[in-house]
Amino acid sequence: MPFSKYSRFFLILLAFCLTTLSAYATVFYSKEEAMKLAFGDDATVEMQSLFPTPEEVAQIEQLAKVKLESNLFSFYVGKKQGAVIGYAAIEAHTVRTKPETLLVVLTPDGKLRNVHTLAFHEPPEYQPPERWMALLANHSIEELSLNQDIQGVAGATLSTRAAINSARKVLAIYQVLIQNKPH
Repeated sequence: MPFSKYSRFFLILLAFCLTTLSAYATVFYSKEEAMKLAFGDDATVEMQSLFPTPEEVAQIEQLAKVKLESNLFSFYVGKKQGAVIGYAAIEAHTVRTKPETLLVVLTPDGKLRNVHTLAFHEPPEYQPPERWMALLANHSIEELSLNQDIQGVAGATLSTRAAINSARKVLAIYQVLIQNKPH
């Protein structure tokens, strides 16, 4: 059955869109590179798998003001000479229609140190710049909001909101599941 003129045009347009959209996908750091970014080259990194109870999930969601999508969390603990130098979590989520992966790094006492983009699959103009990510550092969970100290980025509102939600979620998980618990 021969293709009509419109069918051929549609197939060519679809092929163009699929190749163009996949061209946006950028992976900036591997998991190993992310751990070095978080803790440095000479740190040892231990992974902690955390399984919150339903009550802890409710606490985390209330603190973070974000609905959790999973009941399994992996935290990475960086150590030097046996002392904890920080915590990190790798957060993956969908921004608009494509995934983004962030590295959220906390200080040993659970303060937000920094947020790095590990992978971004949306068009690059939707990605918040690193200098905006740096603005998130040292903010408490209560201060992380586009309505307070943090300004959004024009054209990247969904990405900035997703980054703030990830940072709030990691801070809440730390407060409920790690802080004040024996290790």
